[in-house]
Amino acid sequence: MEFPTKRRLTRPVFIGPVKVGGDAPISVQSMTTTDTRDVNKTTAQIQSLARAGCEIVRVTVNSREAAQALPAIKASSPIPIIADIHFDHTLALMSVKNGVDGLRINPGNIGSQQKIHEVVQAAKSKNIPIRIGVNAGSLEREFLRKHGRTPEAMVESALRHIALLEKEGFYQIKVSLKASDVSRTVLAYRLLAQKVSYPFHIGVTEAGTLFSGTIRSAIGLGILLSEGIGDTLRVSLSADPVEEVKVAYTILRDLGLRHRGVEMIACPTCGRAEIDVISLATRVERRLLSLKTPLKVAVMGCVVNGPGEAQEADVGVAGGKHTGLLFRKGKIIQRLPPDDLEEPLIEEIRSLTGETIP
Repeated sequence: MEFPTKRRLTRPVFIGPVKVGGDAPISVQSMTTTDTRDVNKTTAQIQSLARAGCEIVRVTVNSREAAQALPAIKASSPIPIIADIHFDHTLALMSVKNGVDGLRINPGNIGSQQKIHEVVQAAKSKNIPIRIGVNAGSLEREFLRKHGRTPEAMVESALRHIALLEKEGFYQIKVSLKASDVSRTVLAYRLLAQKVSYPFHIGVTEAGTLFSGTIRSAIGLGILLSEGIGDTLRVSLSADPVEEVKVAYTILRDLGLRHRGVEMIACPTCGRAEIDVISLATRVERRLLSLKTPLKVAVMGCVVNGPGEAQEADVGVAGGKHTGLLFRKGKIIQRLPPDDLEEPLIEEIRSLTGETIP
């Protein structure tokens, strides 16, 4: 069942071959944590992200050496690359020259209108978009004096940056308005959505660790997406960036907006559980991380309610004291020893999907 959400109509842009905005699916992004100067480590991380389903990746370009590494990184990347630039417009020019698919800048912090003009002309020449990234933690002083660190200040900052690009006749723009708390983030996007038609990159910045950041991101992104706001997203976690991708797809899947990989259904366990549901479900989920086929997989702790409560699952297992059940769409297809459920379940999933599973 999907949320009856009407997407906000936005002007599309392309990050390489990935369409963002318009009628395109909401794309999933992440950012490398490696030193961009280290081509091998950066490329390896990008490839891991791509295997997890990441569709666009951002890399820090904070030095000439990082910019010079871009051609080699780009040549080995299976997904489009965005260069993240702050303060130094020459790094943006180098990044464009070296083949990136997009820029993330704040036009207001890279210098004069002439420098903005140079960056815009470079982006135009390669037909690549620019993301204006506004963060609550780094707002201009004039907006802080006028509004404080509020959604209104974030929106006014974004409109200022947008105007700087529009003044150059540039409209291939994405916008992000991020704060580390849900309420400011959501309110800022709602306000700007009423004023512009550019696509939004959404996220709660500095959301936290894998545990707390996942919860905060799920709340913030869930609210926005359920209101039709958001064209591409990043879940910002203090964790392996592959985890960001996994969380992003889970949020999108549970809102009915993207369908990729495994949806795990597992009982919370109770005194009736005859098997170690937690460890079995964890192992199965880990083995199925790379699965691309949309699939609901259930791991239930007892045979009393197992197949019935998980009847919407494509395939699943339920434990019992003397016997376990392998079922498909709620119908029992095999009885098994309760300590031998994992491999038969994995083999059934292989036969259903035709995919390789470790």
